[in-house]
Amino acid sequence: MSEALKELGALIALKRPDCVVDWAVAHGELTVDVAPSSLPALVEFLKTDQNCRFSSLVDITAVDYPARAKRFDVIYHFLSMYQNHRIRLRAAIREEDMVPSIVDVHPSANWFEREVFDMFGILFSGHPDLRRILTDYGFRGYPLRKDFPTTGYTEVRYDDELKRVVYEPVKLVQEYRQFDFMSPWEGAEYILPGDEKEAAK
Repeated sequence: MSEALKELGALIALKRPDCVVDWAVAHGELTVDVAPSSLPALVEFLKTDQNCRFSSLVDITAVDYPARAKRFDVIYHFLSMYQNHRIRLRAAIREEDMVPSIVDVHPSANWFEREVFDMFGILFSGHPDLRRILTDYGFRGYPLRKDFPTTGYTEVRYDDELKRVVYEPVKLVQEYRQFDFMSPWEGAEYILPGDEKEAAK
């Protein structure tokens, strides 16, 4: 299978050198790095080329690397039911960059792109209806960014007296605890069953 994927990667790079930045086969999967501006053209090629025929968009997501200049990787997964292959496209972008929408090529990208916008704050140019899809109206921040606080900014609860949902700033009753793992109340000094294998290495 990996040989077939290598041939496919080389073919895509040969036919679309204007789009492909790099490609590799790792862990039995083909990953193609693509310039963000070339995404719609490459996706169209992958869908229509007879050697590819990636007609099914499986998922669009992103990964946050706050320390990098190009903070986000936008990831696309496609399936070719005709060739029995999968491919991953990866586009590295800066926080302020906009990614071209692929809704015109794959209409199913509509909600996927809205999810990525909602969770990461990544904007898709040319999207017909780019608004939040998973969080509430007026939600602040982007929950899957690494710098988003684990408690969030707002607490949502139902108020029995007001008979409605209310939004309040998060108030922590107790600050995060610093655990003393050597304390007999918080940690054990003895070796648990199975841990002796790790200690023996």
